[in-house]
Amino acid sequence: MSHKARKRFGQNFLHDPGVITRIVQAIDPSPEDHLVEIGPGQGAITGLLLPRVKRLDAVELDRDLVRLLEEKYARWKNFNLHSADALKFDFCGLAREDRELRVVGNLPYNISTPLLFHLLENSRCLRDMHFMLQKEVVERMVAGPGGKTYGRLSVMLQIRCQVRMLFPIGPGAFQPPPKVDSAFVRVTPYEKALFDIGDMGAFGKLVTQAFSQRRKTLRNTLKGLVGPDTITDCGIDPSLRAEQLSLEDFACLANALHSLSGPETK
Repeated sequence: MSHKARKRFGQNFLHDPGVITRIVQAIDPSPEDHLVEIGPGQGAITGLLLPRVKRLDAVELDRDLVRLLEEKYARWKNFNLHSADALKFDFCGLAREDRELRVVGNLPYNISTPLLFHLLENSRCLRDMHFMLQKEVVERMVAGPGGKTYGRLSVMLQIRCQVRMLFPIGPGAFQPPPKVDSAFVRVTPYEKALFDIGDMGAFGKLVTQAFSQRRKTLRNTLKGLVGPDTITDCGIDPSLRAEQLSLEDFACLANALHSLSGPETK
């Protein structure tokens, strides 16, 4: 059964045996692992993971691929296929214990950022995540303060996870070849955020607003949330821009916002 990649699903199927082997080695699955594969496609990685793990749940949106995968892996008792949208999927509903799930996937470029944020909401049950992503997105994920690639995604991920780019992947590893380079990345959630944060809702709101107008200073971008005096109380110059702030700076500002707003910030 053949399948033609569909643009509306952002499909680019991994086919390079060398890259596939390297990915499986990086994941390093063990016999007791419970893996969740997002967008298994035609099963290029699935087939190598199944013999090595206790259970593998796969989440696939394309119904034609669901039928293909059902046929291909029907004999595997540890394989569970979910015909669902990963952006709406309850990942923690699969877990029986905290930090149990290991997630892997070739994430469609068009939904990669919202999907990463959705997985952050499920991070309490995730041990780690391994993804193939557009290289530009991975560079934003791992970026530090001071550069143009450092932004909302960098801060929101790094405050709660260790993020490490493992290796680049060229367009030729996929069929059809994408027009951009890719990279393989490991994301490992911390048991708790790097810094004490009273309200993650306040933190997310502040970070989003701070980066909403990157060229403006904090005095202007955070107007209506926290004033210049509050910014200064955190040891931060209000004339700085968001990209110049550390994770600790954002944590301090978010806690100040939380104190000003009350016990909950939506």
